[in-house]
Amino acid sequence: MKSDLPKCALVPKKMIERTLASPPAPGKKLLEPLLSFAAAHNLPFNILEDHEVTENDAEVHTQTGDLWHCLEGEVIFVYGGTLTHARTGKKADGTSDRRELKGKKINNGTRTILKQGDWLWIPSGQPHQHLCAKTARLIIIKIPLGKN
Repeated sequence: MKSDLPKCALVPKKMIERTLASPPAPGKKLLEPLLSFAAAHNLPFNILEDHEVTENDAEVHTQTGDLWHCLEGEVIFVYGGTLTHARTGKKADGTSDRRELKGKKINNGTRTILKQGDWLWIPSGQPHQHLCAKTARLIIIKIPLGKN
């Protein structure tokens, strides 16, 4: 009998340790080797590094919520409010991605500092933006919008 359920996947502690052992580099990026492993196994999470990210587009996901967990450092989040100058996001191949909106900033949002050990839930449809003067590493878990 064929199952439509996704396959289970173990993420060994050593993979997380190797992922976190990489030296910081300027910008915002998902870290290897977890990035490739997650893609190969269709996993809904990754580790994101923000290093000296002083400018970053605000975004709204229409199909998924984001659950963030700060592993290292501190990162400023702005969430809620209203996305300004909204435009449709782009997929890796450059085509339009209607599942995501981008903008330069958020008006009337809530500003908070996420520190090591903190969690932040951003539901689908809520603007959010993150900035980091130094280095922060975060687990991001993409949670699909529930169907009624």
